[in-house]
Amino acid sequence: MSKTLPALADLEIPRVREATVESPLRERIPWCDGRQRVLLVGDAHKLAQIEGDVPSFERAGPRSSLAFDPSTITCGIVTCGGLCPGLNDVIRAIVMTLHHWYGVPKILGYRYGYAGLRRDPPVAPLELTPQLVARIHDDGGTVLGSSRGEQDLGEMAQTLERDGVSVLFAIGGDGTLRGASALAQECRRRGLDISVIGIPKTIDNDLMWIERSFGFLTAVEAARGAIAAAHAEAQGAWNGVGLVKLMGRHSGFIAAEATLSNSDVNFCLVPEVPVDLEGEHGFLGALERRLAQRHHAVVVVAEGAADVLMPGEGPTALDKSGNRKLDDVGVFLRDRTKAYFKARGVEMNIKYIDPSYMIRGVQANASDSSFCLALGQHAVHAGLHGCTDMLVGYWNQKFVHLPMKLATTGRHQIDPDGAFWHRVVLSTGQPRMRA
Repeated sequence: MSKTLPALADLEIPRVREATVESPLRERIPWCDGRQRVLLVGDAHKLAQIEGDVPSFERAGPRSSLAFDPSTITCGIVTCGGLCPGLNDVIRAIVMTLHHWYGVPKILGYRYGYAGLRRDPPVAPLELTPQLVARIHDDGGTVLGSSRGEQDLGEMAQTLERDGVSVLFAIGGDGTLRGASALAQECRRRGLDISVIGIPKTIDNDLMWIERSFGFLTAVEAARGAIAAAHAEAQGAWNGVGLVKLMGRHSGFIAAEATLSNSDVNFCLVPEVPVDLEGEHGFLGALERRLAQRHHAVVVVAEGAADVLMPGEGPTALDKSGNRKLDDVGVFLRDRTKAYFKARGVEMNIKYIDPSYMIRGVQANASDSSFCLALGQHAVHAGLHGCTDMLVGYWNQKFVHLPMKLATTGRHQIDPDGAFWHRVVLSTGQPRMRA
């Protein structure tokens, strides 16, 4: 994560209009007045080094006054990008909070991502009711469907205006949030008082200034089963190797956290830590030494490790979200490992497991379900208060209002010199695989 702290002015949250409507929750629950802040820096020593204003996030929570009369408005929800455990939980939380807490009469679910906001959408929006969403959290995926790719901002703004939407909730990752920010600015340019609120969805846990994103813990939990199977396969054969590829395009948090949750892993390869494949100090040599001593090994590799294991060999094409398409690092590593040991005349049995899509589409676990509920509730509070161009984040163990631009201007990654990665190295016992 970037060590540069943003200025206090960069942390302010825009409002579409003044909040002058008394909240129906005013007498029922404690409310935030906007003056409650959450420090960006949690270390006392670092805090003492800051000169001038200390940067802090606006704390999330219900406000006593609203920008909209909830009994007269329409709200919209859209889910974009790849699937992630907890999407249905967030949708359900938003609908239940809007309907039961605030009395919002109409909630539209736009189908298949931002494509549902086009002038000619693939499918008409779905009217979301408490009855319709009552059990959707029992299933993985998203009841609204999803897609990748940009859409015309003018068309999307016109659709929201046509449907009378006052608050749009956009659930997605960095590409979705950049699109939501652009849409919020387009609405302001057109003089439309439409609030756009983001709920960060990144299973890789790689958004800046976000301690935790929903679905991450479920993914780690599901990955443990794949690692256990790989360990069984490795132990069941002479010089057995169990190879598991996990998600993590730019950041290896799932691979690293799953490794820490299962001490059977002997090698963890992530995008942030350069590794030589060949050579005396490379991965294949280290694996050969491990097999000579113990005759089995478990290897976990994050998908984005393709950049450090096969530099210059991957394709340069982009997907619809603008991400560079990656070669399958798991298949590459399996085949290179086979070739390496065959060339040396050493018997080796490797089993390759890729549980990626099984993990993305599963039901959220208990921890993530609770987290999704809080994200949905706080998103509703922020939207009805008139906040816009922001997302609900989690920082220093508090829910906060975070400007979308701040969350998408960089990438949250593992620090190779930090305590977290050192724990991974101590757990696996892997050497430094770099000349």
